[in-house]
Amino acid sequence: MPIISKRDEVVKIYEEAAKKGWVIPCLCTENLTTTEAILSAASEFAKDNGLKSVPVTLAMTICYEHRPQAKNYTHSRNWQTGLELFKADAKALMREGGDYENVDLLLHLDHAQHDLDAELCDSDLSEYSSIMYDASTLPLEENIAKTHAFVEKKGKEILIEGACDEIIDAGGEAHNDITSAEKCEDYMKRTGVDLVVANLGTEHRASGKELMYHGDAARAIKAKIGPKIVLHGTSSVTNEQVRGLFSDGVCKVNIWTALERDSAPELVDFLVRNVSKAAGPEKTAKLVSDGYLTESCATGEKQALSAFTTVARQDIVYQVMKKMVREYLDMWYVMG
Repeated sequence: MPIISKRDEVVKIYEEAAKKGWVIPCLCTENLTTTEAILSAASEFAKDNGLKSVPVTLAMTICYEHRPQAKNYTHSRNWQTGLELFKADAKALMREGGDYENVDLLLHLDHAQHDLDAELCDSDLSEYSSIMYDASTLPLEENIAKTHAFVEKKGKEILIEGACDEIIDAGGEAHNDITSAEKCEDYMKRTGVDLVVANLGTEHRASGKELMYHGDAARAIKAKIGPKIVLHGTSSVTNEQVRGLFSDGVCKVNIWTALERDSAPELVDFLVRNVSKAAGPEKTAKLVSDGYLTESCATGEKQALSAFTTVARQDIVYQVMKKMVREYLDMWYVMG
C-alpha cells in the first residue's frame, strides 16, 4: 500500500488499531538498513498472521541536538538531503509491486524542534503522516503557546503530538518527573494536540534497561484524556514492563536506541570470529600482538567478500533489528 499521509486516513489507522487493542510502534531510523528491517518485519508479521496489511510507523528526527537522524542519514550531514533520502527510500520500498505492499506505512517527524526545525515546521508537511512538535525545553506556558500556535497552523493537515514535559537523556545525571494526569489533561486541552507524549519513567538514549515504566501514572492520564498517550524512551526498560501498554492508554510507542544498541554486540561477535577474513592476516596478527585478540583469531585466512564488505556487516545488523521489530509487533499486535 502507498505511504498513508492524509490526516483522515491516519486517524482511521489509529481508530482501527484501538478497536483491536493494538499499540502502533514508531521506529526511528537513520539508515536504509534500519528502514528495511522495520518494513520487512512488519510485512512478515502480516503474512504469518494472515493479514491483508499491518500498520507501522517509520520516523526520524531532524536537527534534534541529542540525535539529528536526518543529518546522520547522509555523510554530507545536510538535514535536507537526509530527509529527502529518507522519503525516497520509503517510497521506493513501498512502490506498487514492491516487496512490502502489505504494510500500511506511516511517516513520522520525531522531536521536530520549535526553533532548530522551524524551517521544516513551516513547510509543506503533506508527505508525512504525523509530527511530534517539541517545545518541551521551554517553560510550560511558552511550550503551550508555541504548540497551540503550531496546531492552529498545521492541525488540519497532519496528526500532531506534543510533550508537556521534557524527556531526559538517560546518559545524564537528571531524571524525569512523572507527568501528572492533571498537567497532561490541561496541556492537551490548551494546545489542541491529537496525542500527548508523557514522561512515565522511561528516558531517551539508555545504554541499558535499568529504569521503571510507571503504568499507574499512564492509567491516571488515560482516565483524563483517553488512550492518546505516546511513550518515548522504551529502550530504557525491559519488554516485559511494556507488554500491556494499550490497557494503560498508550496508543503509540517510539523506539530507536534499542535497535542500534542491541545489534552492535552481534556485529562485534561476527567481526571478531571472522577477523582474518574481515581484516586480513597481517592486521589480525597486529591485534593479537597488541593484546586485543587471542591466538585463536589468527587463522591465517585471507580477506573474503563474506566478511569484509559493507553488505556482510549490514546483514548482521539487519537480521538482529528485524528480529527485534518482529518481537515488538508480536507483543503489541495481539491477535484475537
